[in-house]
Amino acid sequence: MTHYDVAIIGAGMSGLAAAIRLAHFGKKVCIFERHYVWGGLNSFYKQKGHHFDVGLHAVTNYVKPNYKGPRIPLQLIARQLRIPVDAFALRPQSYSQTVFESATLTWDNDIGRLREQVKEKFPDQIDGFVRLEEACASYPAALEERPFVSTRQKMNDFITDPLLVDMLMCPLLYYGSAVEGDVDFGQFITLFNSIYREGFGRPDKGVKHILNLLLARLKEVEGEMRPRCGVRELSVKDGRVSEIILDNDEVVTADVVISSAGWVETERLRSDKDSFALEAKEGQLGFVENIFVLDRSPKDLGLDATITFFNHSDRFQWKSPDPFVDLTSGVLCAPDNYQWEEAPREHQLRVTHLANWSKWFGLPADQYYSIKDDFIARSRQSVKQFVGDFEDCINYIDGFSPTTVTRFTGHINGAIYGSPEKQVTGKTELDNLFLCGTDQGMLGIVGAMVSGVTVANAYGMNS
Repeated sequence: MTHYDVAIIGAGMSGLAAAIRLAHFGKKVCIFERHYVWGGLNSFYKQKGHHFDVGLHAVTNYVKPNYKGPRIPLQLIARQLRIPVDAFALRPQSYSQTVFESATLTWDNDIGRLREQVKEKFPDQIDGFVRLEEACASYPAALEERPFVSTRQKMNDFITDPLLVDMLMCPLLYYGSAVEGDVDFGQFITLFNSIYREGFGRPDKGVKHILNLLLARLKEVEGEMRPRCGVRELSVKDGRVSEIILDNDEVVTADVVISSAGWVETERLRSDKDSFALEAKEGQLGFVENIFVLDRSPKDLGLDATITFFNHSDRFQWKSPDPFVDLTSGVLCAPDNYQWEEAPREHQLRVTHLANWSKWFGLPADQYYSIKDDFIARSRQSVKQFVGDFEDCINYIDGFSPTTVTRFTGHINGAIYGSPEKQVTGKTELDNLFLCGTDQGMLGIVGAMVSGVTVANAYGMNS
């Protein structure tokens, strides 16, 4: 029976980062990944000759060239993993925008632009916005347990215009909230800094570049990854994981187990848990995304923004919709519109909407594809104000629904952001089982790597 110092469930960004950090200090570490492609929620695939990223609209926490301020998350990760920041090969966004029915805010990787937009469009709110900036100046302490604080309520201390509140929250909720209608204020601060203060970048060759960078580093430090080798059960004895049973019936042991699979998903692996008792803690927010491969650049269609967060009214609803898809809001991403040194060979548009996960599961195949095709057409129309009717420009279409997310990541209900209830400390009821990634409250590529490193440092080094 093989024994490891640390066993890691899932080869997503957080699992890879944790493994690299531990292996660097001589720990015998292995990542068990159910699928043949690594990356989890941020992976890649090829379809009909077209290359697609899974989930990657942007890498947050961009570091500007010649940046001289206090260390920010991407720099901290680079230092902990001993990978130069430049190796991530990130290109900055041109600009992004939040578009509601009666107002538009444009912003980029300098928060000064957003501040000026607020001053111009909402002059009576600028003092409150500046105070909000100051309140978000420092990231919350990693692994520090804290009660949920409603951002909706907290915003009353800074912003009194409900339209501005919704416009500021819209991008942050779309990029990181598992809570319907709200987000914990500590998580809001992290998202505010990651998106508004530091901003968006994208690697030259997509998410595969970052994943290959991490995999190469893992090999350098002699860490192990086993693809197509998922964990079926965690055998629990005397308050600890005693054995790890793999999908192929092999049994391994480890002093410490770190799971990036999600809190509820990890709890369901435990031999001492009733999986049905966990339903109330499952995430309810699912998404659909349609990826359109075009014969021309989105700029030729009149779209200069890198990412557009849109809402076809002045009040923003962040909840699981009643219909299959909520077309009243969404995210329009144009990867072409980063500041590339060399333009991408293939032009794409990505359109993301909230979806009712419960309606997508259990459909017969013909009905599933019929409904999916209908919403692809309607989704295209929902962004017509930004790019016109681009049907004649489409070479290929692909995308995902909540069922796709569950099939390829194991996330219950296709809930990309996991459970609304986060385990910020990374601890579980078991002495040697810890969580990293989404359900520790860390989101996005940089956030996931921060999570993996902090959990590894806190709980894996003494194994």
